[in-house]
Amino acid sequence: MASFWLDRPTFVTGATGLVGAWLVRRLLDEGADVTCLVRDWVPQNELIRGELLARVKVVRGDVRDQAVVERSLGEYEIDTVIHLAAQTIVTIANRNPKSTLETNIGGTWALLEAARRSPKVRQVIMASSDKAYGDEAGRAYTEDMPLRGRHPYDVSKSCADLIAQAYAHTFELPVAITRCGNFFGGGDLNWNRIVPGTIRSVLRKTRPIIRSDGLFVRDYFYVEDAAAAYMHLAEKLAEYGELRGRAFNFSNEQPRTVLEIAEFILNLMGSDLKPEVRNEVENEIRHQTLDASKAREHLEWKPLFSLEQGMRRTVDWYSSYFAENG
Repeated sequence: MASFWLDRPTFVTGATGLVGAWLVRRLLDEGADVTCLVRDWVPQNELIRGELLARVKVVRGDVRDQAVVERSLGEYEIDTVIHLAAQTIVTIANRNPKSTLETNIGGTWALLEAARRSPKVRQVIMASSDKAYGDEAGRAYTEDMPLRGRHPYDVSKSCADLIAQAYAHTFELPVAITRCGNFFGGGDLNWNRIVPGTIRSVLRKTRPIIRSDGLFVRDYFYVEDAAAAYMHLAEKLAEYGELRGRAFNFSNEQPRTVLEIAEFILNLMGSDLKPEVRNEVENEIRHQTLDASKAREHLEWKPLFSLEQGMRRTVDWYSSYFAENG
């Protein structure tokens, strides 16, 4: 059977991000005709390290530049847009909210407006976040909960999510929204995050650092599952137009504390190192978990990897990375 993605002109923003490179790899494996919007040149990025860049079309520019995005959608006759571009680091958002708000809100508005003005665009997948929900006092998030972020990053995702819904309902733009938890996987070079930071500490035989008190609860979602989920939603949106404007949680529904994740990695790697808990984190929600029953029931979706399988693949990636790079 012919693949849905075979020769499909597909535009990816945020292709140099953690999930973006894995998404591009999966799209190429399915035969898609991929165009990537790239702002910064980061040679260590998996898009470059994995030799994917030579297999895609590249537009150099910023997602906030509507003219660049609109030109790209028109000249490359884009059918499907997957919008991942964002400033994703909470600590950076707290320290420099302007860049986060401009990219996450302004960039989303610019992309959606460009898509609205591009008649060949048939599907838009917009990556929101569990942070868009705000604090629900430990309750698992469901898609019918209000979006009420309070801190800069959370607010940026709430706003972008609502803007996408507005374009769907007001202008009938065929956009659907994903809300996922904390991504992990090979290619994440932000060592302040618990997964790559802990793996690097073990490989270098130093104590892993936990910047919170270790008791913050999160969903941890493997990057290859995230890439597959974005593509699955695009396929379903093409099949069922009534999905326009709807949001879906994607999660393996196995929440863990930060300390549990660190200990999980230490055990997986056979290390007896003890984490150093610094308790320095401010302006973050303590308990965030996602209910993914809507995606399971309405999209017939399920994760491809268990938490352990994803973590083993992640450890293997970093072991290879450090063997090559020291």
